[in-house]
Amino acid sequence: MRILIADDETGIRSGLRTLFERNGFAVSIAGEYDEALRAVREEEIQIALLDIRLGDRDGVELLKELKEIDNELICIMITGYGSIQNAVKAMKEGAADYLLKPLDNAKLLQTVKDRLQLEQLKAQNRQLKSELDSVRRQDRFVHRSPEMAEIIRLADKVKSTRATVLISGESGSGKEVLCRYIHETGNRRDGPLVGVNCAAIADSLMLSELFGHEKGAFTGAEVRKPGKFEIANGGTLFLDEIGDMPMEAQSKLLRVIEEGSFERVGGTRKVEVNIRLVAATNQDLPGLIGANRFREDLFYRLNVVRLEIPPLRQRREDIPELARYFTELFCRQYGKPSAAITPASLQAMEIYRWPGNVRELKNMINQAVLLSDGDLDLKPLIEAARHYSASKKSPAIEEKPLGDQVADLQEEHERRRIEEALSNNQYNRTAAAKELGITRKTLFNKMQKYGL
Repeated sequence: MRILIADDETGIRSGLRTLFERNGFAVSIAGEYDEALRAVREEEIQIALLDIRLGDRDGVELLKELKEIDNELICIMITGYGSIQNAVKAMKEGAADYLLKPLDNAKLLQTVKDRLQLEQLKAQNRQLKSELDSVRRQDRFVHRSPEMAEIIRLADKVKSTRATVLISGESGSGKEVLCRYIHETGNRRDGPLVGVNCAAIADSLMLSELFGHEKGAFTGAEVRKPGKFEIANGGTLFLDEIGDMPMEAQSKLLRVIEEGSFERVGGTRKVEVNIRLVAATNQDLPGLIGANRFREDLFYRLNVVRLEIPPLRQRREDIPELARYFTELFCRQYGKPSAAITPASLQAMEIYRWPGNVRELKNMINQAVLLSDGDLDLKPLIEAARHYSASKKSPAIEEKPLGDQVADLQEEHERRRIEEALSNNQYNRTAAAKELGITRKTLFNKMQKYGL
């Protein structure tokens, strides 16, 4: 860490040089205006102590010129002629502090250290903000299909309102990403986005996790703890897998939605919050209501705006777009040159059913970028995923009656044969239908049946 001492008094320069060198600083000294300018131009200086006057030159003017050379330079003004006017003028020009002579060495040293630490914290904050912005760009909602365009259109209409949103869709289809899109493009973007996976929290801990607890509320509650609702105040609370929330927590959640307030576990004081609530599920909530596992009144409170994300196999226009996006993302992340996806891989990707949806596609591209040195060949990865998916289905088939087993195996064979024909003919439906010995309309109907 290098410090510049610019003062026209030899004794002060010498004394300060000794002080800072003893405390681990590299020191540059300047007794004249132009000498200080030259030092900042030619050396890596992080902080400067500037006399308010250098001979017959104005130290505040020097400050202005130094900040033009290096806007990040920390400048502390020192003078034996203190005045409010000089202090205000120096601070307006970017001075970090203003100290009077005679200098207290301990105070001066602490001031320098404090200013350096503050600048380091600011730099870290800028870095974290940059990383956060990068994450936000990574998770933008990439799409091309008309189905997803309609969902985004609806999300845009409600994103700056307080309306509760219920997002449904298969696992990995992009429910959390859609929630993040709603939050970060709406009027709560400057507030927190807090997520809770209801399926990952034990029933006994759910109330404490959501609403917090008071000290002594239960064994182990040694301090007051705020819940997710308090942490999300002013922003968005995302309740993922809402269908797995226990009934007791559902009752309290319903009351919070209605009243906008709650009590912590073990507490009696009302805590008021202003949040945007987004819930998500991959389950059939009406079916859970019929099984007495989900409250009907809560469902209607959550289902103010319903956004249902179709599985990836039903919006195949999005596959190439997502694949290219993830390829660019992981190439940047791993410091690799830009890569393309081979045409054969794109064809295989359009035929594959993607049971894991966008999450599976993202993970597959991640693996391909890591293992490839050039263009990406995903066909081996897709084939391995297809075999794995088929092996998972086998035990379930064996548990069914014989007639159902035969029907399932016939459908599985038919689906695979159609996939092969489409792949062999570059997804040309007319040619694939000819290879299969069926009409183009029959092929189209079967592709719809199997989600191809």
